[in-house]
Amino acid sequence: MTKVSVPIRMGVLGCGPIAQNAHFESCRKADNAMLYAICDSAPDLVERMASIHEPQRSYLDYDDMLADQKVDAVIIATADAFHVPLALCALQAGKHVLLEKPLGLDIAECLQLEKAVEESGCVLQVGHMKRYDPGIEFAKRFIDEEMGGMLALKAWYCDSTYRYTMTDNLLPVAVTSSQRRVPEENPKETDRRRYYMLTHGSHLIDTARFLGGEIVMVQARLAEKFGAHCWFVSADFADGSVGHLDLTVAVRMDWHEGFQIYGEKGSIVGKTYLPWYLKSSDVECFSTETGQYHRLLGADAHFYRRQVEAFARCIVQGTVPNPHVGDGVAAMRIMAAINRSVETGKPQRPQEISEGRV
Repeated sequence: MTKVSVPIRMGVLGCGPIAQNAHFESCRKADNAMLYAICDSAPDLVERMASIHEPQRSYLDYDDMLADQKVDAVIIATADAFHVPLALCALQAGKHVLLEKPLGLDIAECLQLEKAVEESGCVLQVGHMKRYDPGIEFAKRFIDEEMGGMLALKAWYCDSTYRYTMTDNLLPVAVTSSQRRVPEENPKETDRRRYYMLTHGSHLIDTARFLGGEIVMVQARLAEKFGAHCWFVSADFADGSVGHLDLTVAVRMDWHEGFQIYGEKGSIVGKTYLPWYLKSSDVECFSTETGQYHRLLGADAHFYRRQVEAFARCIVQGTVPNPHVGDGVAAMRIMAAINRSVETGKPQRPQEISEGRV
């Protein structure tokens, strides 16, 4: 394993939109990490990004970046199909990994990655950045410290027909390249239902697990009409609580995401915003102890920078990352279980799924 420095020297693999809009800036702004290297197989992308972000090193070959002893950790910001193979290469090189979600495309390959992480001794953190939304963190603390037992959880993630209008206004014009590496299998182009589940469903499921605990049973229905997809999922949590998950792409309204939680000594209502606004979720926690509602401002809601800082702290302190590879595997299994439930019309236990594609 590479001996780490402080600040942690990050190498970002992939110079596409998610790196341009999130990871480069996050590494530069982090208080305990730095953007040391960037890598992409497209020379024009590397040249443009290097001129903007000024890393110390630029690479066209991933193996070359992994061979650089000054690279402490890599952020893998590539197409989903490449996630597991590239993460395995990084672990074999002794590098810590921040891996974009979803973990992969296939349950078996994700289990292989989980085993490799355990054997490597390296940190692998999954890029579910919503765990670093201050409002969601506030809700989690209330659950752990004040709410008592949970009765029920409802969560929804509804992408909007107007989302691209909003993001196009928010984000800088993306730099693209005809030389970029494209996977042979790209669900975004060939299977929209699968793409929506992997891209959006992974966020919904991780947030539900983060707040409510392990999901042990799902029963799902899917409606597909006028180009929209709507999954309604009944969920059983390990503590006996019940849940309802709503994944809809796309609703004919504003971005609609949030959660409600009913507990023994209080309740929580949360509204989450389009991520690129970098705005904390509006969360109200009502406590029967005080008879009052409690809210958090959450002024610092740069989820992507905050997840990089948390990743760097785990590397230095040798602690378990949040979320860890097991969380990524669990989300993959739940997505696969939802799909199987839709196909069979029967409840499914995610923990029993050890192979198959999402």
